[in-house]
Amino acid sequence: MSAVSVESQPGPLRWYWPRLRARPALRVLLFCVALGVWQGSAVRLEQLTYRNPGPWAPAFIWEVTSTLAVALAFPLMMTAVLNAPGPRVGWARFLGVHAGAFVLFTTLHVSVMTLLRHGAYALLGLGTYDFGPLTYKLPMEAQKDLISYGLLCAVISLWAAWRERQLRALRAASLEGELKAAQLQSLTGQLHPHFLFNALNTISSVMYEDLARTDRLLSDLGQLLRASLERTEPTWTLGEERGHTERFIALLAARFGDRLDVRWSVEPGLESQRVPCFALQTLVENAVKHNQDLRAPLEVRIRGRVEGMRWALEVEDTGRGFGALSPSKGPGVGLAQLERVLALLYGDRAGLERGAGPEGGARVTVWLPREAS
Repeated sequence: MSAVSVESQPGPLRWYWPRLRARPALRVLLFCVALGVWQGSAVRLEQLTYRNPGPWAPAFIWEVTSTLAVALAFPLMMTAVLNAPGPRVGWARFLGVHAGAFVLFTTLHVSVMTLLRHGAYALLGLGTYDFGPLTYKLPMEAQKDLISYGLLCAVISLWAAWRERQLRALRAASLEGELKAAQLQSLTGQLHPHFLFNALNTISSVMYEDLARTDRLLSDLGQLLRASLERTEPTWTLGEERGHTERFIALLAARFGDRLDVRWSVEPGLESQRVPCFALQTLVENAVKHNQDLRAPLEVRIRGRVEGMRWALEVEDTGRGFGALSPSKGPGVGLAQLERVLALLYGDRAGLERGAGPEGGARVTVWLPREAS
């Protein structure tokens, strides 16, 4: 047996059937047997208060056979709830389905229960089972069954609604995870087209003068493109990030020559810490493209330092700084995209700060949570 959907509103010409599964059906059966034994013990305790309590077996036979008959009728109630979960399907259908299902339920319950009791009495040598006068017993059983039917349908509806919410939550979580992965894929690892054009132009300008240098530059560009295309995770180690950024800087240096000076200062032990892929590339590229028209040499300082339970990845330049007019004609979303990546990966445990360096240039600091080495 499986959950029924209480959200669907079946049309008048379509009938829905529950899916019956062995394991849930066995659980329902065992629960009904245990309930019957428990109720039988209560009846037997009451009998023991009498002067002549009689044999113990009938009390358990009565109750266990009753709950077993309910277990056999359980799919009938599931079918009724599935096809008329609430009055919103229309009062005529709601009342009609449940009225018909109740008549079938009480008929099946009384019939199966009576047959099982006859068999159990004969098997245990207790004589013939006497159901009693039908004129009184059938209305009595019907009244009890009406309460049982209503309670069980309510339980089935509540459980189905809970199950549906759980499934929706799982689907939402799965979609959120897929969306998050797609967002990270789109936000990271993208080489700016202008950089590719400039890199190819730089390589073409030196290929007839220095073949060895051309080979190195082509190798660097190829590895940059491979890392961008073949990346499968949104993070990697700072050591991998540094190697990638050094190849990126090599292509920038080939273009700008002595006008670009990059210096590294990373505390020992940080190479194994994980960072968003291409975070340093974004920060270095941002520093260079907003100062590419400067005549004076541009110094870019890359630092990594530990502060308590966090560590900082910092890029500082000696350029014009934030607030000044930039020669870059791009969309200017590099830092904003990096902030979104940090939020997707770490939530409020990471952040990005913009500031000014001692020479008035831009300073960007990325704060990341430290991982156990």
